[in-house]
Amino acid sequence: MSKITNSKSQQINNLEFDSSTHKPIYPSTSSDDVAIKVENVSKKYCKSLKRSMLYGVKDIARNTFGLSSHSDKLRKNEFWALNNISFEVKKGETLGIIGPNGSGKTTLLKLLNGIFWPDKGKITVKGNVGALIEVGAGFHPLLTGRENIYINAAILGMTKEETDKKFDAIVEFADIGDFLDVPVKHYSSGMFVRLGFAVAVHCEPDILLVDEILAVGDMQFRAKCYKKMAEMKRKSTIILVSHSSEIINRMCDRVILLMEGKIISYGDSKEIQGDYFDKITSSYRGKYFKNDNIKKVSIIKSSNNIENGCLKLIKGKKLELVFEIETLNLNNTSINLNILLFDSSFNLVSSLKSQDTGKKLTVNNNFTRIEVKVNEIYLSCGSYYLGIGIFKSNGIELLFNDEALLKIKITTNENNNLFEPGVYSPRFEVFIGNRTK
Repeated sequence: MSKITNSKSQQINNLEFDSSTHKPIYPSTSSDDVAIKVENVSKKYCKSLKRSMLYGVKDIARNTFGLSSHSDKLRKNEFWALNNISFEVKKGETLGIIGPNGSGKTTLLKLLNGIFWPDKGKITVKGNVGALIEVGAGFHPLLTGRENIYINAAILGMTKEETDKKFDAIVEFADIGDFLDVPVKHYSSGMFVRLGFAVAVHCEPDILLVDEILAVGDMQFRAKCYKKMAEMKRKSTIILVSHSSEIINRMCDRVILLMEGKIISYGDSKEIQGDYFDKITSSYRGKYFKNDNIKKVSIIKSSNNIENGCLKLIKGKKLELVFEIETLNLNNTSINLNILLFDSSFNLVSSLKSQDTGKKLTVNNNFTRIEVKVNEIYLSCGSYYLGIGIFKSNGIELLFNDEALLKIKITTNENNNLFEPGVYSPRFEVFIGNRTK
């Protein structure tokens, strides 16, 4: 579950962390429009608790006597959670961070928030920081919601007078109702999230660090979060970690893909998410379900050339594919064919079923060819994946399934790299003045 914290959110001005001394320093030069600068940063952890404690004692002893702790080298049972990453975030920019679990996303946020120090490299942060990383951190379980609002606001740098002015707005946003004066130990995780988010965003930090918070909570709360984050985008720098392609596309100007502690790619949201999906699906592409009656399914003809497993299609054009199914012991067997279309984050966009066309499909022994035509595909530009499912005519017994049979890249004539939010992109017309006919 996503976690929230406002602990250690702090007033930071031109703050750098020196990896050798683990102390903040001030940069001599820095661009005025850069809010966050990460330079060759690495962070390591130890898999063994006992060894981690032993290493900690040794490092403290060496630093006490002015000796290097050799933080740039791995010792037994240690691994790099982040390995030599560098990037910049400009003021007012929203940066998304995506990647599989364990790739170092939350570790990076904790480094930016000053909870951890880097073992190598340098981090420069300009402005006061608010962070929502771990649920309940900074909340005292025996104190009420009202009391915790003042405590968390103080941690985030607000005075009591400022909190008094914004108290009603915080309570209204959190929507915790009659539980305001109840000890927070009785709160649900959703109530923790709402209260923590409400306090953090109303402190109006220069930089806001968010870890999966927008994926938590009910529909009404998420809608309020979207609206509040959109307001904050105008005046705050935001770094957002999320597994939701919808949130990343909607909120972020640029995206970083982290995998195994390294930055794999950095740039436009849809392109990076497409790259992410390519790397994830490459591990199981070609791995599919099939029973003993189907040996192979392949695409032998298409309306456009297929290069390196990718078919480029211009938006608004039709798609034609010819599938060849190699079978055993299925002579004159009726089947149903399902064509599945997924977006770059593997959300199902469309499902086309052969039975909806009113035509019956039959396969014979050896090879059977089936032609599929889809007219006028008006999907937003980006990467998609075509999958195929084959069932017996009863619609229950699955004969074959491959959800990443073909990559399809939707482009336009004008700009092959055009970014378009959403999925569906219909044709439309615009007129000035009144149109009577």
